[in-house]
Amino acid sequence: MHRDLCAVAGRVTPWRRQVELFCILVAFLGTMSLDALNETPIQEPVTQVLLVEDDLADAYMLRRLVEKEGGGIFRLEQVDRLSAALDRLSRGGISCVLLDLNLPDSFGFATFKKVSQHAPGIPVVVLSGLNDQRIAVRTVREGAQDYLVKGDFDSPLLLRAIRYAIERHYTQEHWRNLSYEDDLTSLYNRRGLMALGEQQLRLARRKKEKLLILFVDLDDLKKINDAQGHDAGNQAIMEAAELLKKCFRESDVVARLGGDEFIVLLDATDRARFAELADRLEEHVATTNRQPSRDYQLSLSFGTAEFDPDVPGTLEELIKKADMAMYAAKRRKKEAIAAGGER
Repeated sequence: MHRDLCAVAGRVTPWRRQVELFCILVAFLGTMSLDALNETPIQEPVTQVLLVEDDLADAYMLRRLVEKEGGGIFRLEQVDRLSAALDRLSRGGISCVLLDLNLPDSFGFATFKKVSQHAPGIPVVVLSGLNDQRIAVRTVREGAQDYLVKGDFDSPLLLRAIRYAIERHYTQEHWRNLSYEDDLTSLYNRRGLMALGEQQLRLARRKKEKLLILFVDLDDLKKINDAQGHDAGNQAIMEAAELLKKCFRESDVVARLGGDEFIVLLDATDRARFAELADRLEEHVATTNRQPSRDYQLSLSFGTAEFDPDVPGTLEELIKKADMAMYAAKRRKKEAIAAGGER
């Protein structure tokens, strides 16, 4: 190789010689790099699967099926109680759950519901017996990725169900994140709020108009969840969303920021209209609470922040200001209730 390089050097001018030598060296090193890469096998990441199963025979069979053709790609952890499963899911690192619905500390559809609420970001494949397929089908309608009948599947089918469950779930999450609509309330979600809100701010700056940010918080949602369950909590969130839809115009941006928090973005040129809307919102809450046989009382706290086109500021900053005003209003409300109880 050295003689070949010298021959090249003898036939070319000095500057071309340097270019040629450099190109040959790069090509030689590039070949070595490709060879090294070809010799290094690409390792697939290990997929951590949580098996929630109290029957030792079923757990042993499932482990054997995973190990038979899993090729070391799947790693199975097993727990035999729902409480242990929720604890393990809280620590993270699980990609999929294989869930038996009938456990010593939980039974039937409620088992899936608790796992789904505790870890909504993790796909679930339900393990069903011949006598509870109807419940298994219901879990799929409510968000489980698939169900398998025990004793009626082999290793390839089990592994395919796990793979497909993970892929479907993360595809759904991807498209949900791209959506501007909140799944529970059909209001705009945070993504929709930020996109439309920034557009409204740009328009208001150009037209030299003021805007108002209303931050609305559903009071005591945790108490409702703890006392009545998460279904009641979701119902309270949907009721609050419906009241906001009734009070504000379609041209106003009404969004669920997340959890128990809502944002309304509206024209601030007519402050009298806003005072009227706030009174109307309170009336709607009172009317809702007068309905017979209610398990909880609805209560909303809100704060405001104003966008001035002549003052620099972002939508996030305005939301934080409205949030602080809301918490001040919530504190005053609690102090007033406490003072009333002391009399």
